Parts: sequence; structure tokens; C-alpha cells
Amino acid sequence: MKRMIIFCMLFFCSTMVLTETSPRRAKYRQILRKIEELESMVKEKDAELLYTPENFVDGCENTTVTCFKKGILKLQPARSQDTPKFTKAIRIVSRFTAKDKVGFPHRQCNATPPCESYEKKTPKNFLKGFENLIQMVSRVHSSWVLSVILQTTANILILHLY
Repeated sequence: MKRMIIFCMLFFCSTMVLTETSPRRAKYRQILRKIEELESMVKEKDAELLYTPENFVDGCENTTVTCFKKGILKLQPARSQDTPKFTKAIRIVSRFTAKDKVGFPHRQCNATPPCESYEKKTPKNFLKGFENLIQMVSRVHSSWVLSVILQTTANILILHLY
């Protein structure tokens, strides 16, 4: 009976943690919204083409994010009246970092090519690529959090069984 109560408590706590929006997840959503705003404000005509990373290497997100950050700084607003809003969105998006997953071995990112080796694309396609990266990192982060919670729950149950 005691084990069943402990299990129910852990299960309840785990589900509560999963339903809470983590600050990191909220940050991902904010950045995705800002990218959508930038897509509507960015200069397309006569704009500089930007190196756009594709086929992201798992575990090497930091290198890919660095390429996107370099490109973000080259974007320009289509209309001058959008400049303050555009600048604020650029500032928020350029703060994005892909943190390493705690508890996982650090990988060498030799497989990630330099930024200049990627194909140049229009600013809107560049922003779509950045949006895809953030969505991928967000999914990886969510599944990692779930696995840590499940592992912790399993460890506690094993300790209480013996």
C-alpha cells in the first residue's frame, strides 16, 4: 500500500511538472513569434542572400545557431517605419542559444561545415530555416525533460522497493 501511495504521488508530481511551461519553452515560443514578425517586416527585394544551414547535426546545434546569428545581423527592414520593432525583434532572436543537454556526453562538431559552405537563400527562406532549427531544439529539449523525469521516478521507486 505504501508503495502504491508513493507511486501515485510521484506520478502526480511528474504530470504537474510536465504541464508547467518551463521558462526555456516560453523563450522558444517568444523567439518563434519574433521570427514570424521578422518574416513580415524583412526586406526581400534587392536584399543580400544569406547562408542558410540545413540538415542540422544532432548535438551540434550551437554551431548552427552561430551561423544563423551571423545572418540575422545582416537582415534589413522593408520599410523604415518598421525599424524600431524590427530592431527589437532582431535583438530578441539573436539572444537565442542552444544549450548542451546536461548529462549527455559532449560531441565534437567536426561534422558541421562552416557557415560559408551552406547555400545562400533569400531572407524569408533564411528565417524559415532558423524557425525549423528552433522547433527542432524545442522538441529535443521537451523529450529530454520527459526522459529525466521518468528516469528520476524510476530511480525513486527502485530505492523504495528495496
